[in-house]
Amino acid sequence: MNHPRVIRRKATPSVLAGIGLVMMAMACFAFMDSLTKQVTLSVPILMVMWARYFIQAVVTSVVILPKTGRTVLITERPWVQIGRGALLLFTTLLAILSLQFLPVGEFSAIVMTSPLLVTLLAARLLGEHVSRLRIVLVCGSFLGTLMIVRPGSDTFGWVMVFPLTLVVANAAFQLLTSKIAQTEKSMTTHFYSVWTGAVLTSLMLYWGWSTIDNLSLWFEIFLIGVAGAIGHFLLIVAFEKSPTAVLMPYMYAQIGFAMFGGWLLFDHIPDHLSMLGIGLIAVCGLAGGILTLVETRAAAANAEH
Repeated sequence: MNHPRVIRRKATPSVLAGIGLVMMAMACFAFMDSLTKQVTLSVPILMVMWARYFIQAVVTSVVILPKTGRTVLITERPWVQIGRGALLLFTTLLAILSLQFLPVGEFSAIVMTSPLLVTLLAARLLGEHVSRLRIVLVCGSFLGTLMIVRPGSDTFGWVMVFPLTLVVANAAFQLLTSKIAQTEKSMTTHFYSVWTGAVLTSLMLYWGWSTIDNLSLWFEIFLIGVAGAIGHFLLIVAFEKSPTAVLMPYMYAQIGFAMFGGWLLFDHIPDHLSMLGIGLIAVCGLAGGILTLVETRAAAANAEH
């Protein structure tokens, strides 16, 4: 009796490069959040948002335009692109407000529940099938969030409205991104996103400008914008090199980077219950990413037969 031969697929250099790029992107985002928390102690929030988007827009243009020219502006849904950029700006505002009150590690863990929430919303709004295991993972992630938030405690109180609203807004942003990705190029979407944020914050800057005489503060603001631009660029290239299902589990490395940044800049170490909640969110997220990878490979195998 002949047994079917099991073929083990090795990770290709392209996939390994994608994993490395996504890890570097997560480090950039964690660095950006940590520095944002520090800078907004001395600089108005709107000013930080303007600098972040304007610098990202300029850096993005310098990198993209020489390669694509005006073709990067071509889109079938300009108003959807602008609306997506405005939604991203709203999530940025919620993120900065959250960082005013939350440690970076705990904040990152709560935000990383968004992909699991997207799973439930996709099932509800797009009619996609969701397994019972995924529902269990979503519930586990929610339980981890409760361990950090602790409703009724005096630890954070009403300020938890900001990160929880951010999770919902970020999930809506991801669903919209997934929808327009079917017809739009990633570079075009990114270009419209950063320039929408840059234009809108520039229009509002009149009410949020403050004179800054400290050059080190300007340098830190500049680093926030550069870190955001590099992080998003690395993420785009990573997804071009590797399948989304492969990269998703590695995105949870941002929690570890964020905890390191919180310890380095603010000497903050999460308490035991928060650590347990962060760990539960990370485990559920990783399991969800691995489950997606397994399902994707199974679907590909079935398609070959």
